[in-house]
Amino acid sequence: MALRIYNTLSRKKEDFNTIEANKVRMYVCGPTVYDDAHVGHAMSAMVFDIIRRYLEYRGYQVNHVMNYTDVDDKIINRANKMRVNPFELAEGYINEFKQQLEDLNIQQATNNPRATQEIDSIINIISQLIEKEFAYELDGDVYFRIKKDNDYGKLSGRKIESQQAGARIDVDQRKEHPMDFALWKKAKAGEPSWSSPWGEGRPGWHIECSAMSLTHLGEQIDIHGGGNDLIFPHHENEIAQSECLTGKTFSTYWVHNGMLQLSGEKMSKSIGNLITIKQFLSDHNGDVLRMMVLNSGYRNPLTFNNEVMNQAEKALTRIKNALKPPPNSASINNEATEVLQNQINETKDGFETSMDDDFNSAGALGHIFELVRVINHARDDNADPQVIIDAQSLLKELTGILGLRLEAEKSDDQDIEPFINLLIDLRLELKKQKLYELSDRVRDQLLSLGIILEDNKNGTSWHWQ
Repeated sequence: MALRIYNTLSRKKEDFNTIEANKVRMYVCGPTVYDDAHVGHAMSAMVFDIIRRYLEYRGYQVNHVMNYTDVDDKIINRANKMRVNPFELAEGYINEFKQQLEDLNIQQATNNPRATQEIDSIINIISQLIEKEFAYELDGDVYFRIKKDNDYGKLSGRKIESQQAGARIDVDQRKEHPMDFALWKKAKAGEPSWSSPWGEGRPGWHIECSAMSLTHLGEQIDIHGGGNDLIFPHHENEIAQSECLTGKTFSTYWVHNGMLQLSGEKMSKSIGNLITIKQFLSDHNGDVLRMMVLNSGYRNPLTFNNEVMNQAEKALTRIKNALKPPPNSASINNEATEVLQNQINETKDGFETSMDDDFNSAGALGHIFELVRVINHARDDNADPQVIIDAQSLLKELTGILGLRLEAEKSDDQDIEPFINLLIDLRLELKKQKLYELSDRVRDQLLSLGIILEDNKNGTSWHWQ
């Protein structure tokens, strides 16, 4: 089955064909670094990490660019409020976010350009847009002329006329059209600024991404990604300025992730209903958030609450339990072995079929958990230990493709295992002597320490809660 991707631009799934054979140029909008990053930022970065990992598994070489907006009104206002240098403020949050991505097992992008490092490129692009009459200067400000772009609105489906009717009252009356957007902003007192043909100033938000994509990926890219809250106006404006500049299709596929929701509302700083990545990682393993994202599907909104997190933790525990070493058995059940071998073959095919369908990670997880179920039955039914190990290797491979680390919550399993096995033997002896109350106390005491005992026909096994 060919890989198919949902394209926001066409509003349908399309076969995935790259500009250059076996190579993917992917640009993903990164954060504006003015405050602690929240789990919504982590979700978006994780979505494109999963997409990248699967593309690489499929044999593509992925050139992945994720930018940092390190000069912006929000950064300047926050720095002024804190009485610190805006560049130092941004640098601190960039370094913090990079560490958090590592903690979440999100691969480092091929390049992480910053707006402040692209000023020359930005000025050059704006100059060309003015020369081609797609932009105009007004007393040190430069605006993009949307009426000159016949395709404006093709990504979001919004019409210029309807936007004009809903324009805000406080819009700059000097502009030719209320929806013309800023490419360059005239410097205000005390703000960071750079010299330009139009005087001291700084770039607008939208032009930054076009410049960074052009510099690091070229005039045309395969995938442009980001949250679906960026479709308009940010990505719409990126298309307008980039395609009017080059006369070429900017991005073949536009891929957007859904929003993280807390209490039914989008998680954002403006609403004030956010949970920072720092807060999340203080209480949870990074795999928990990844499992939540995987189980939802990248285009869907993701509900963030304790119930969903608990479900993710239980799902991770199920996978980890299936990776326990197979038991030694005097006899091998050939029928159980054959069932497991068939499941190994079906799981890999099913996993790929699901992921080829617009990165359907929820469907892929379904195949993984079916393998988990059959592994557990195979262990209980004395299947060939080597086939169980083969199934576990596939389980590790597929979960690794999705970016799950499946790290043990405890580091002292080997040290504590002999003592737990001793207590298991003691409990068994108590049960033989019909001292059930005492045997239950052993089980309950272990449970209070986070150790769960599981009785089966081959004996008793244990795992962390």
